Amino acid sequence: MASATRRMTVAQAVVEYLSKQYTVDSIGGVDYRERLIPGTFGIFGHGNVAGVGQALKQYQQQDPRIMPYYQGRNEQAQVHQAVGYARHTRRRQTFAVSTSIGPGSSNLLTGAALATANRLPVLLLPSDTFATRAADPVLQQLEQPYAYDITVNDAFRPLSKFFDRVSRPEQLFSAFHHGLRVLTDPAETGAVTISLPQDVQAEALDVPEEFLAEREWRIRRPEADDDDIHRAAAAIRAAKRPLIIAGGGVLYAYANEELSAFVEATGIPVGNTQAGVGVLPWDHAFSLGAIGSTGTTAANAIAAEADLIIGIGTRYEDFTTASRTAFQNPDVKFININVAPIDAYKHGTSLPIVADARKALVKLNQALGGYRIGADLEQTIAAEKKRWDTTVDEAFDARFTPLPAQNEIIGATNRGMDAQDVVICAAGSLPGDLHKMWRVRDPFGYHVEYAYSCMGYEIPGGLGVKRAALAEAAAGGTVRDVVVMVGDGSYLMMHTELVTAVAERIKLIVVLIQNHGYASIGSLSESLGSQRFGTQYRALDEEQHSFDDGETLPVDLAMNAESLGVKVIRIEPGEKVIAELEQAIRDAKAAPEKGGPILIHVESDPLLDAPASESWWDVPVSQVSELESTQQAFKTYADHKNRQRKLLG
Repeated sequence: MASATRRMTVAQAVVEYLSKQYTVDSIGGVDYRERLIPGTFGIFGHGNVAGVGQALKQYQQQDPRIMPYYQGRNEQAQVHQAVGYARHTRRRQTFAVSTSIGPGSSNLLTGAALATANRLPVLLLPSDTFATRAADPVLQQLEQPYAYDITVNDAFRPLSKFFDRVSRPEQLFSAFHHGLRVLTDPAETGAVTISLPQDVQAEALDVPEEFLAEREWRIRRPEADDDDIHRAAAAIRAAKRPLIIAGGGVLYAYANEELSAFVEATGIPVGNTQAGVGVLPWDHAFSLGAIGSTGTTAANAIAAEADLIIGIGTRYEDFTTASRTAFQNPDVKFININVAPIDAYKHGTSLPIVADARKALVKLNQALGGYRIGADLEQTIAAEKKRWDTTVDEAFDARFTPLPAQNEIIGATNRGMDAQDVVICAAGSLPGDLHKMWRVRDPFGYHVEYAYSCMGYEIPGGLGVKRAALAEAAAGGTVRDVVVMVGDGSYLMMHTELVTAVAERIKLIVVLIQNHGYASIGSLSESLGSQRFGTQYRALDEEQHSFDDGETLPVDLAMNAESLGVKVIRIEPGEKVIAELEQAIRDAKAAPEKGGPILIHVESDPLLDAPASESWWDVPVSQVSELESTQQAFKTYADHKNRQRKLLG
């Protein structure tokens, strides 16, 4: 008997199909069911206006709840919103993003790379040129004489975890089935890109009702192999100075409570990656805070002597390992617990555990039974933690005038926010300073995009987190304010999503730190002997063709935000900057939830650095130079290079 079908366009089938997809998850015996794609972003052009655009409009008129549509001002920023939403919902939900062909599609590329690098799901639906080639070439088509079937969308292949092109209507069934399989797989997730030619989107076909029925995608949370657990437990018992490195995988697995139980039972201290901030509250007795190049002196001191590293849910980027100089014990070994094999096998470990972090910790807790670190290590942990906390207190309490240090601004923002609020950042000097100094009190309280560290992510990413926080509160969950911290360099990259927040009256709080340039790269450039070249916003000196020594640009970013419809609070330089900033945070939090975005403008001195991590980051220095500053920098670089390990065990 033939199954029932419905006559509809490919785009209509895609929209209705996506509206019926759900993720199902089970944590500690409690089941959760979430709508996988709660909405679609889209900027329309000739490539998708008659396809996905028409379908979204049709369903909006039938029932706006079928597939809510959200505007954006930039295609890349729409992906960032989806990523922020996915991060806050712990990868159970994300958005679809529809674009036109040509530049509309290629504008997604940076967002796709960011999502894949961060292991966060986004569904990208870039339009493509005519599959039939009835009109050829079309507006915005890229032609390659050596391969005429290549389009702009082929650039997504190396940036996506899954790529397909629906060149015929019948292909949409397998394309979306396999695409969503990857989207909901914790080990494989990232950007899923399904290219939709503009003519195919509008083409009709008979769609089986089975395709349009509700479907559940159960999030895989694999158990740890018992033999692996026994070997890991034996290695931990034999260790004298073990250390845990906790990454984002702990949070995605909802394993923070199990990690806390493990740490309190064993006394093994925890250093966390950028994605792992929040696995323990900052003042937990065994939380050493950030580790690596942007880490605390406490975590790095323990790491230097550790004989066993237990990596849980981390991908071990170079900041985490201080470019493979963090671990100086010649006998150090690694246990890597990760749902993704690529991460579980890193650094040559002989003890990979490919498993869900929470389930692995449950078994480890049972297997270790009574193990605890020595009293000498506990004393060292307490002393190092106290030393670092005192360092941060001093950095937060300094009062430079008339312009404050960024440290003071971070401290004031931290104090002005509530425990459950979320801080957002991505690029510049802020991520490193936040990583080492931010005092997190809630597992959802910190989101710094640092796998791709994309300038411009902050405002759209923060808007995505705020959308998720609003949905969380509407479902009876925690009420959270979202505070974006962004420097002027990143602000100028992609501030346009403030208009999106204005249009939807979303209260996003933005702390804009004006330091007239790229403070992070300026500091790095100086340390590498390049004298802060090209990192300051100055008028052109035509004689030297230099932007290093001219007048400060007469740019008023507060006025720019006001012109977009944003409420702005200006903090003027002077002795009361920090007190006024702290009050401004509280005033912004007290503003009506539907009152729209609020931007707090504050200036800082970019030459006042954060406390040192007593660590290193490998950025090559010119081996030969006529600049004395570069010559000296290379000597320092060579000294650090001698401490770098080629392979860890």
